[in-house]
Amino acid sequence: MDGMSGPYVIRGSVSLPEAELMWRFSRSSGPGGQHVNTSDSRVELSFDLAKTEALPEVWKARALERLAGKLVDGVLTVRASEHRSQWRNRETAAVRLAALLAEASAPPPKPRRATRIPRGINERRLRQKKQRSDTKRGRSGRDWG
Repeated sequence: MDGMSGPYVIRGSVSLPEAELMWRFSRSSGPGGQHVNTSDSRVELSFDLAKTEALPEVWKARALERLAGKLVDGVLTVRASEHRSQWRNRETAAVRLAALLAEASAPPPKPRRATRIPRGINERRLRQKKQRSDTKRGRSGRDWG
């Protein structure tokens, strides 16, 4: 495939293995003039997540779990038909697949550690609230002429 912009990096040194990507092309729906009837510009890119050796085991397990709803027999499929040119749709599909896998195989976020609010800050906040409330109370027109 000439002109394809290089390996699609998922994260770090891991990228989508070209050999394991299955491409399918079909006619795109929507507008496009006479040319649209002859060009297979819609792209379907499939990647067998269950059988791949390209991802570290931990990532693979995480991805399989998180993408469970999108998988069909362990295969992840991404479609792209926004662009009129097949080449640009290929780019879009590959980038989308890489992004999906990157997100799905990311390590879970670190648990949040609860921290206490310093007493001084809390007291200052309450003091300011009280001041504000006094200011507003002073505005009600009880004791005006």
